[in-house]
Amino acid sequence: MLADLAIVFLVFGAVFRSWRHIPQAVRASFASGGFWRGLRLMFRGKMEKQLPAFQYTPGGTRIHFLATGASDAILLESDGHFALIDAAEDYDNPKNKPTLQKNGFEQYVLDYVRRVAGGRLDWVLGTHSHSDHLGGFDTLILAPDIRIGQAYLKPYLNENKCQYEKSWDNQEVYDQMAAACRARGVPLIQENLDGMRLTLGEMELTSFNGELHPSSLDENDNSIGLLVQCRGSRAFLAGDICNVTSRESLLGPKIGPVDLLKCGHHGYEGSSTMGMIVHLMPKDVVVCNSGWRAYPTVKRRFVGISNSRLMATADLGGIAAEFTNEGLRYFAIGEFPKGPGGAEFTPAVLPAQQPFA
Repeated sequence: MLADLAIVFLVFGAVFRSWRHIPQAVRASFASGGFWRGLRLMFRGKMEKQLPAFQYTPGGTRIHFLATGASDAILLESDGHFALIDAAEDYDNPKNKPTLQKNGFEQYVLDYVRRVAGGRLDWVLGTHSHSDHLGGFDTLILAPDIRIGQAYLKPYLNENKCQYEKSWDNQEVYDQMAAACRARGVPLIQENLDGMRLTLGEMELTSFNGELHPSSLDENDNSIGLLVQCRGSRAFLAGDICNVTSRESLLGPKIGPVDLLKCGHHGYEGSSTMGMIVHLMPKDVVVCNSGWRAYPTVKRRFVGISNSRLMATADLGGIAAEFTNEGLRYFAIGEFPKGPGGAEFTPAVLPAQQPFA
């Protein structure tokens, strides 16, 4: 009884804060069962545990959200063209910073790019200078069989480090990516990144939060986001954009409604705030993390405000979102072959996939 009363209290609090949106989500939640069951479902934020298995065929238009733990590596694919947004955490952490000795995924990302993209990327983009986003880029860029057209990376200001970032390797991963680009002759673009328009096959992309914020409170506040539009569907890849300085509240109205949202900052509190969700109202949300690690408050906001379906990359071995004329379809990537055995995967090489000169 006390638990039910607590739920009622939370519901009325949510209605008071966002009365225009909550009733729609409540009706959708209640359609699956009784009153109390509907309320519990609404506030639980349940994650999808199963999707159809991904059967890769070349030539499609997809977003590959790789299974890289609580870090981002997102491969875009359209008509034989490929681009990579972030390259996940790496093992190459400074020896004097023991808190950064984490599991790295640079070899997995490298193998995936070799297998699916044939080692050829039109461009790469680093959303911001944290190792769980830039860490694997130096390994990827320096690999002799990888060809990259150009790279996008916002300048980094080390003096902006907040208290909890002081033991992190922001400067190191930024320098490593920039140095790798110079070593391989990859053009590094660092200006005019806000409102930038890119095309990749059928995809049309627009960047958000590309300007440098010298007074930001942490590096997540400088994270770039990308809006992907294709075949009538819209997806926003939020990087680690947060609302520490009201960044989400400012960007939400500019982005507008989307079908798919890559959840900001791995589902942690401080991102995916009400100011963002009420404007994007995503049908589906992908969290680059394990479902249990995403904050319950974040999951509840998605279910309570936009009635979103929630999916986590670590739970499904990665997620492939495919653009079709009927909308987006989702698949569990599962266990892709890793290491030397990856040579067995040889997709058909389209003309657009030939290495750069």
